[in-house]
Amino acid sequence: MGKYAARRMLQLIPVFFGATLLIFAMVYLIPGDPVRALFGERQVSQETLDAIRDRYNLNDPFLVQYGKYMGVIPDGEEGLSGVFQGDFGEDFRGRAVWDIMKQRFPVTIRLTVVAIIVQSVIGITAGVLAGIRRNSFMDNLVLVSTTAIVAIPLFVMEFGAQLGFGLELGWFPIAGLRQGWFSYVLPSIMLAIISLAYVARLTRTSIVENIRADYVRTAKAKGMSSQRVVGRHVLRNSLIPVVTFIGVDFGALLGGAIVTETIFNLPGVGRAVFEAVNQREGAVVVGIITVLVIIFLLANLLVDLFYGVLDPRIRYE
Repeated sequence: MGKYAARRMLQLIPVFFGATLLIFAMVYLIPGDPVRALFGERQVSQETLDAIRDRYNLNDPFLVQYGKYMGVIPDGEEGLSGVFQGDFGEDFRGRAVWDIMKQRFPVTIRLTVVAIIVQSVIGITAGVLAGIRRNSFMDNLVLVSTTAIVAIPLFVMEFGAQLGFGLELGWFPIAGLRQGWFSYVLPSIMLAIISLAYVARLTRTSIVENIRADYVRTAKAKGMSSQRVVGRHVLRNSLIPVVTFIGVDFGALLGGAIVTETIFNLPGVGRAVFEAVNQREGAVVVGIITVLVIIFLLANLLVDLFYGVLDPRIRYE
């Protein structure tokens, strides 16, 4: 296991550099001058504009900017100061990007954790019930409802949930965090709802495939009850692809929270990215997405290592 973990971590290094380079390039190639956009229609001297560009290394070639940002190229008298030194830069107002992330990430992490719990509990339960009762009412209900969920755009469902469960019924707060953890319930359900549908369908398909396997017939022939066969063998093997999806989806939910946070007025990193793009704050965009990339890669690594717990047949050494 140790050798496998080390090998997988080494494989993540080029992926990390490739992903961050792509993100940096996308921000770099946005048309227009972010420094000029900072002042809008106000008249500013060229010396002031040049001083700001020099401060943020905007006059350097692209690869030099990237190297300084990552902390592998010295940045003047400061020496090496970048991501590898824990410095994600600052925005044009002088606020450290790390301080912005410390304010915003807790909101998004809480939102995502609740969403993961919702999609795991409801999705797996629905998939198991549909899989072991194939062609039953429950199976058809799961198939039809998940198809409908996937077909409807997320923002439409979120606006509908706000109007129906928030304004009309008054069951949930529709915006902000005034009611603490309860404020996360409806946004988390809506953030998780599409992934929940995929988890349910994936679990159902995996259950149906495994329940026909030879080892199931062998276990039943030995006198093992159906409940024990499903709980001890079928479910464990069926959860392998589901755990993979949920692990990968954790990073995807973190990054995809921008729509949910905007609609429900939650001050998370998704909304911070949206605001930073509108304000041409490239350092904020790159810093937040860099952290999301790290989380996504670590989630994938943990999922790979968890395979051995679910299926002892898998060997890493």
